[in-house]
Amino acid sequence: MLTLWWFWPLLAICASDSFRDRALEIMRNTPVIDGHNDLPWQLLDLFNNQLQDQRADLNTLTKTHTNIPKLKAGFVGGQFWSAYLPCDTQNKDAVKRILEQMDVVHRMCQLYPETFLCVTNSSDILLAFQSGKVASLIGVEGGHLIDSSLGVLRALYHLGMRYLTLTHNCNTPWADNWLVDKGDDKAESQGLSDFGKRVLKEMNRLGVMIDLSHVSVATMKAALQLSKAPVIFSHSSAYSLCPHRRNVPDDVLQMVKNTSSLVMVNFYSEFVSCSKDANLSRVADHLDYIKKVAGPGAVGLGGDYDGVPKLPVGLEDVSKYPDLIAELLRRKWTETEVKGVLAHNLLRVFSDVERISNDMQGMQGPEEEPISLAKLEGGCRTRYGYSQAPSIHFQRGALLASLAPLLFSLHLL
Repeated sequence: MLTLWWFWPLLAICASDSFRDRALEIMRNTPVIDGHNDLPWQLLDLFNNQLQDQRADLNTLTKTHTNIPKLKAGFVGGQFWSAYLPCDTQNKDAVKRILEQMDVVHRMCQLYPETFLCVTNSSDILLAFQSGKVASLIGVEGGHLIDSSLGVLRALYHLGMRYLTLTHNCNTPWADNWLVDKGDDKAESQGLSDFGKRVLKEMNRLGVMIDLSHVSVATMKAALQLSKAPVIFSHSSAYSLCPHRRNVPDDVLQMVKNTSSLVMVNFYSEFVSCSKDANLSRVADHLDYIKKVAGPGAVGLGGDYDGVPKLPVGLEDVSKYPDLIAELLRRKWTETEVKGVLAHNLLRVFSDVERISNDMQGMQGPEEEPISLAKLEGGCRTRYGYSQAPSIHFQRGALLASLAPLLFSLHLL
């Protein structure tokens, strides 16, 4: 037997190869639907959205976690592209800038029709699978990007938005973000304001998935209680394994289970291991944990590629998904559970959101009551519709400050 010292390492290597071969076999028929990829932000940051710039060619792009060869190697068949602008656009040019980012996704589909197919419903995702293309959907990351407007919410839906992350790293006038739980921001809406509740009702009616990544725990609970449809966390992980406030605590995971909702696990090392160092196995631990607490139907993948600076060893770019699936198989996940985490759980939630939207649209019209003018900030706002005498709206203090130089010059102050 001593002469067979090489046998067990060889057996381990062969077993590893067999798990990956099985992963590839499954993924050929059930590719990944990833909940969150920030490639559109990189296209803005690197090329100012000039997609025909030779350096921006998605076949050869090397500075990003995502390009076309990597998507194919990773068996990515569906992608929610994040349309995102930072919080400093709030009360400024947020709506203009989000329209530009949504336009980038549409132009990606036009420029690379052999690879991307822009879709807006769950059934068309399956058609994209059958044609071997990446079903491309838009998730708008940050409620500040609707500028507290139900009309803008509806317009973005018509342009293809199929989920809205209620906040990013700042409060909106109607929802609190995760930094409230950290103590860096003050709670302003105690989760959701009355207008925030109207936003959620309109999202249910339209068929826009409610995304609770980036929100406070109070906002999570309020949305899970109010929504008539399942919700998603497009890129969050398990708080019990890494106590970062961007992750989902156990009591919320129980609500996820009770509402047939979905947590799409984030790969950012700080959310995986609460440090700069993480590996593929630790990501699998989060998938295991959410499956254990909320059930196998509650688990998905939201890698946050091209939106984070540090990724786990073994998951460095979008080509690495088969290695993660092989690890789940090694951990004795069933084929049904694996197909769920790859695509079926998201398709179920999306289909439920669409079904409830159809039911609601037959029973009620759009939400129309606007947010109170007093809740809005920004000195360049007009007050059309809020009074019978449309005019530029100034806070009294702001008006006085703007007139102060003139009053001083006239010796009136």
